[in-house]
Amino acid sequence: MFTGLVQKRGRLLSNCETDSGLRLVISCSEWSKPIEIGESICISGCCLSVVENVCKNGKNNISFDVIPETLACTYLSELHKDAECNVERSMRADDLVGGHFVLGHVDACEKVLTVAPEGSDGVRLRMSMDVIDRDTIVNKGSVAIDGVSLTISSVSDAHFEVALLPFTLAQTTLGRLVEGDRVHVESDMLGKSIVTVTTHLHKKK
Repeated sequence: MFTGLVQKRGRLLSNCETDSGLRLVISCSEWSKPIEIGESICISGCCLSVVENVCKNGKNNISFDVIPETLACTYLSELHKDAECNVERSMRADDLVGGHFVLGHVDACEKVLTVAPEGSDGVRLRMSMDVIDRDTIVNKGSVAIDGVSLTISSVSDAHFEVALLPFTLAQTTLGRLVEGDRVHVESDMLGKSIVTVTTHLHKKK
């Protein structure tokens, strides 16, 4: 589980096809606590397990095996060499939860409809809702976009919007988004649970 507070920006070194899907190698600066084989790391909103880590010149070169199910739900297979990604290690039970609970299970790939300036240095993103369960996108609720915890600013029948602070734009890949880009979207897990339970109860009546 994660918090949606990006810790580092990584760079794709390689993506090679394997018998089981795809192997991604992501490079990022080292953490003070060494990365362990098998631990979960969130890569732009997608929870992946570490299969290998090589430390060299102050960098972690981390390998992940991505299975077909994950490839079908994400845009990871479309990443090109040197593409940037958001990186977050899994949270500890004694960590502060500064964002919201993020599972790293991508619900949908949606498109950036517009990127509009807001205030002196901020940006407002308008996102499509072509795939996502619209009942889980709630005004002033939480959503993770490419692994970044954000508050939903507004919701309509066809789209939702989020406002990005200058710090978020500078520290994550969201500052590079342009109209037409695809992003990973994960609805708030608490909201999804409520929608699932109430829908099930309604069907039983």
